[in-house]
Amino acid sequence: MNKNQNHPKAGLPIMSKNMKRCIFESGDKFLLIISVMITRYFISIVIFIFAFFSGFAQDNVKKTKQEQKLEQQLLTEDLMNFKIFDFVGVTAFSERGKPVSITSGPNTVSFSPEMIKSNLPFFGTAKTASAGYGRQTGYMFEGKPEEYVMENTKKGYKLKAVVKTGNDSFTLNLSAGPDGGASLNIFSINRSSMRYSGEIKKTEPK
Repeated sequence: MNKNQNHPKAGLPIMSKNMKRCIFESGDKFLLIISVMITRYFISIVIFIFAFFSGFAQDNVKKTKQEQKLEQQLLTEDLMNFKIFDFVGVTAFSERGKPVSITSGPNTVSFSPEMIKSNLPFFGTAKTASAGYGRQTGYMFEGKPEEYVMENTKKGYKLKAVVKTGNDSFTLNLSAGPDGGASLNIFSINRSSMRYSGEIKKTEPK
């Protein structure tokens, strides 16, 4: 009888320890490669999702800014068409041109065809002794305008108004852009002129 027939592993190749180690090492390398590929794939997905939502958020911000700009333009158009609004000053400029912040004090002019009420600071000089400059420190006056003319321009709107009070006469020239930004010049018979920059807003009930 052949001895190989009696041996249970007869005819099978004998695997050496080196071969077994190579197989195990090959398996480990394969698993490592698969793991690296999965990690890279996962990172790619995360980057894609982040980029997608970042772009979506930026589009929303741009859309929101555009909507706000459009709303402001429509509000400005309504205010100028109705000719009733408030000018809120931010900076005052005297004839010498030196800017002064006026956000912390009286800084408004209420406009309407029936009444103009000015409550602005004054940093200029008196032209005549009758100006009463020592008794009144601001451009504070009110009255029904004798002239109140609004016109549309390529850059926005212009308003000219004339108010006479007592021994003085005030001419107000206002320019406003579609965004609500405005510039106001006030000329007086008895005082030096002043310029104010600010914005126009809806007149709030008082």
